[in-house]
Amino acid sequence: MTMTPDEIWTAVSAARTGMIDLLDDLADADWDQPSLCAGWRIREVVAHVVISSDPNTLRLLAELAKARGSIARLNFDMALRHTDGATPAQLLAEMRACVPLRKTPLGTTPADRLMDVLVHTGDIAIPLGRRCEIPTAAGILALERVWDTNWLFHAKQRLGGFRLVATDADWAVGSGPRVEGPVGALLMLASGREVFAELTGDGAAQLSSARGGHARPV
Repeated sequence: MTMTPDEIWTAVSAARTGMIDLLDDLADADWDQPSLCAGWRIREVVAHVVISSDPNTLRLLAELAKARGSIARLNFDMALRHTDGATPAQLLAEMRACVPLRKTPLGTTPADRLMDVLVHTGDIAIPLGRRCEIPTAAGILALERVWDTNWLFHAKQRLGGFRLVATDADWAVGSGPRVEGPVGALLMLASGREVFAELTGDGAAQLSSARGGHARPV
C-alpha cells in the first residue's frame, strides 16, 4: 500500500479522532481497566500516544539512557509518570490537542505514528468490548509497517510459517496454513496481540490452540 506523506498524516489525524471518540464514551473507571498491552492500563496507553505524538528528542534520549536502552521500558516509564495525578478529562484534552500534529520521534516515520495509534486504539477498545473500526487503506499501511519493522514486533519470526490473508482487502503475505480475517484483526495479531475472535482458517486455529484463544478453523 502506497500513500503520500500528506495522506498518511491525514490518516493519522483521523485515527486519533477515532481514538478520542472511543475515549469520550468511557466512564472514568474504564481508564483504569487493563488494556491489551500486558501491565498497561488504558490511561497509560493514552499517555503513550500523547507522548509519541509530540516528542521531545532530548527528553527521549535522556529517558532512553535511564531505561538502559530498552524501548519497552522507556515507553512504560514515561507513560506511567505522565498519568500520575492526571484525570481522564486531562488526558482526553491532551489527545484532542494531538490531532493536527505532524511530528514523530527521531528514527521513526509518519507510518509508525499511524500504526501506533491504530494498534493502541485496538488495545483500548477490544478488552472493553467496544467496536474498533480500522479504515482499510490505513490498516494495510500499518500492517505492512508492522511486518517490515521486524525488530519491534518480530512478526516474521512469530508468523513466518503462516499465510496471512485479509478478507476485506486484496492483501496477503507469507506461506503455510492460512490465517484469514479483516485487516484490523491481522494488524492486532501481527503486532503481538493474541486476539483471535475475528480470525479463521487452519493457521488461526493452530495459533489459537497454542495460545489458548478461540479462532475458528473454517
